Amino acid sequence: MRVFKSVTATVGLIAIGMLIGMAVDRDDQPSLSASAFAAPQATPSDATQPAKAAAKKRPDAWYPRTEKLGDDEMFVVALGTGMPTPITRAQKSSAWYVELGNGDRFLFDCGTGSAENLFALRPDFAKVDKVFVSHLHTDHVGDVDAVWVGGWLSGRYSALHVYGPAGSEPELGTAAFVDGLKKAYAWDIRGRSGTLPDAGGGLIAHEFDYKKVGGVVYDQNDVTITSFPAIHALDGSVSYRLDWNGLSFVFGGDSAPNKWFIEQSKGADFVIHECFYSADGLAAFLGFPPRQAVQVSSYIHTPPSGFGKIMAEVKPRLAVGYHSILVPEMLQDMTERVREVYDGPLVIANDLMCWNITKDSIQQREVIAAERVQPPPTSAEYKTAKRSGEATMSDYIMGGKWKGYTPPPLPQK
Repeated sequence: MRVFKSVTATVGLIAIGMLIGMAVDRDDQPSLSASAFAAPQATPSDATQPAKAAAKKRPDAWYPRTEKLGDDEMFVVALGTGMPTPITRAQKSSAWYVELGNGDRFLFDCGTGSAENLFALRPDFAKVDKVFVSHLHTDHVGDVDAVWVGGWLSGRYSALHVYGPAGSEPELGTAAFVDGLKKAYAWDIRGRSGTLPDAGGGLIAHEFDYKKVGGVVYDQNDVTITSFPAIHALDGSVSYRLDWNGLSFVFGGDSAPNKWFIEQSKGADFVIHECFYSADGLAAFLGFPPRQAVQVSSYIHTPPSGFGKIMAEVKPRLAVGYHSILVPEMLQDMTERVREVYDGPLVIANDLMCWNITKDSIQQREVIAAERVQPPPTSAEYKTAKRSGEATMSDYIMGGKWKGYTPPPLPQK
């Protein structure tokens, strides 16, 4: 039986400081980055064992807007790998960015805080117009609003499409969630009239039956995305599989271990599944009583041993765990428990890890992004897209203008 030491701020800071020192001392890793938290036996070279030579085609660091993706390539970024609490600078809540060589972009989940990491990538927001949500907990959908409005401000001139499961009752489904967002942000959207493209303020729900196993929820541009049920909290949680150009990406939403995930993921290239706290780890880190710790860890989520057993069945080219706070004690315990039952390619993901995936290799890298970034450039289509009349205010409010300030004349355009 493992004995967990209590995790305190002091111990955590000392341990993280040691990791920083290790990162600085290594010749090939000059600063602390996502890869400093990669699980043992899960380095980029381990992930590319079948084609080690191909792993050197690109540098280990990825800088925003500096590379063109190959026509046959898939690019994945971990935007959020953490928990609903605490949300830290190092780890936001669940979100994954997928870009394909055909130009398509997809978000899988959009949890609280993750928009910060998406904006750090400085993507072409005109193409970031599809979000696939696994379920409606805030740590999986809490930044849909930020991507909706922020993406509109940053270059998207069409609606944001939100794909997600129905619920067991109408008010528990994705359509109701989207309708609620539109009502909550009605003032925001109307207040931007005239300054932004009309269509970019749209938010469209695509709700589907969560019970369907392998049901097609998206099929365009040679990209097929299917869904299958998950076991988490209430009816209405799902996982997804994306297939394109002979490559497969699987995103597991929160779930207890389930047969559908194993059936739908077998032999896939890049397979993400939660690797939650063990029960004793959950008790030590968040102070849960024993019954609650076991229930949350093993009946609502998947603990490390369950994650390992799933991956031993699935046998992916790369198994990717997420959904924990990666303080050093937790990461070490998690990895040991996984390795007791699974010996294949593995990484426990941290925010801003990224991967280039082809049929020959999977290269793990890290995003290097500035703390403060400029918005990405916008297209001519964005600048010329239809805009309605500018928002207006009542005579009462306009009558409150201060006469001590005169604004400059408005240009014609």
